[in-house]
Amino acid sequence: MGDRTVVADVADELAHRVVSGTYAPGDLMPSVREVADEFEMNRATAQLVLARVESYGFADAHRGKGFVVRDIRREGGVQVYRRLFRLSMATPDLAAEMFAGILAEERALVLNALIDYTESGGGIAPESLKASVDELETLAKESDPDLSRFLAIELGLVRRILTALDGGMQRAMLNSIGEMVLDVPEAVAAYYAAGPDLHVLVWRALLAVWESETGPSESQVALFEDLFEMYHQKVLARFEELVGLAATGELSHTA
Repeated sequence: MGDRTVVADVADELAHRVVSGTYAPGDLMPSVREVADEFEMNRATAQLVLARVESYGFADAHRGKGFVVRDIRREGGVQVYRRLFRLSMATPDLAAEMFAGILAEERALVLNALIDYTESGGGIAPESLKASVDELETLAKESDPDLSRFLAIELGLVRRILTALDGGMQRAMLNSIGEMVLDVPEAVAAYYAAGPDLHVLVWRALLAVWESETGPSESQVALFEDLFEMYHQKVLARFEELVGLAATGELSHTA
């Protein structure tokens, strides 16, 4: 095992202790000597470990004092939140809480984009969107679909819709959400709790609306919103199962 892997592994372990609350905001991180002793490494490597934890945004270096744990949930930006979510998998209640927040943001962003695009009358050549949906259908028919690839294609479709709507900020938010989810296999799997086939059917239905001369009625839009909400409840419930909450009787949502 090379030094680079050791540094990454030990930095992730220390970062996880921050995530789990073992090291609380304002606490001093272990010193270089303590890290070197605990993980049986030389002090130069231990210094690199602590520097990496700082680069993650989980601690701040203070001259003459050492590395102080940051309040990452209060002060952290998108990249810190992304790493926090990935490292939270060993703490199911925190992972579920974070995923619920990610899911709520994604739901609002995607639902608004699809409705706004529908009401605007479109703007993207249907054939180009259809090509991506055809690719989704091909993937869905495989015995073991590549769900990460499937999600990446779906994100690409929404990204194009947001571009057509001049939604630059929303597109940036979608990109950040996509990176967070794609980092965590449990999150990717949860998005397909109802199976990838259902996603293909929804995209086909949307394409039919966008290709028609008359848009959906208010009741159809309301039904779509209700179905979207039910789908996301199922996704969250599946995620909780995958991280182990269902097994301990802590499942907070039902499918």
